[in-house]
Parts: sequence; C-alpha cells; structure tokens
Amino acid sequence: MSDRFFPYRFDDRWKPLFVTLGVKRSDGVTITDDGGLIATYGWVRVDTTVDNVDHVEISGPHRWYTAVGLRLSLADDGITFGTDHRRGLCIGFVEKIPRVMGFRDHSALWVSVADPDGLAAALMSR
Repeated sequence: MSDRFFPYRFDDRWKPLFVTLGVKRSDGVTITDDGGLIATYGWVRVDTTVDNVDHVEISGPHRWYTAVGLRLSLADDGITFGTDHRRGLCIGFVEKIPRVMGFRDHSALWVSVADPDGLAAALMSR
C-alpha cells in the first residue's frame, strides 16, 4: 500500500488569507503506509496515527466565518484547517492531539478536503 493524499478544496475568494497563513495547494491530509495521519495547513502540522481516530463525520455547508482559516471551535477544543465552507470532515480522536493553538490539546480536527467521503472511508477502513 502507498501513502494516500487528500488535498484541500480551495475557495479562491480567501486566497489572501491562505497566503498569509502559508497554505499551499500541496497541503492536505496524508494517511501513510505505516498508519500515520498527517494534516498540514501552511506552517501548521498535526501528526497522529490512524489508530487514534475514534470517529469521523462529514459536515457542511457551514458559514464561511466558522469554516475558513485556522481556527479553534467555540463549542469544544477542536481545531479547523479550513479552505472552503461547503463540506468537510471532522476527525474525532481517542487521545487528544497536542495543541496547535490555544491553551488545550485538541479532541477533533475539521478539514475541508476535496474528497471528505474518500478520507472518511480510508480512515474507518483501517
């Protein structure tokens, strides 16, 4: 098996924001051969294992101001790597991942990948 890469779906209206955050078309979510889960978003990176994934949930559309950018959830300790507000995947973790921003570790990561169904299937099939 080889690494599987799931790129983000970009809404180019927010390109200035992505440039500021260092987000590139090469960013996205990778499931590695050895069971790793890596999500990159500009200068920010999350590393864990697929075994640490508890559940996934496809969601959207969302309001742009809650889904685009690097942001903390106001409802919990989740984090968003958002490039589009139409649709994405929330990945819930068994063990929280180390904090990317804010003061607490994160129990979930929402990503606006172009193929949330494919990423969900790949995460839950392992």
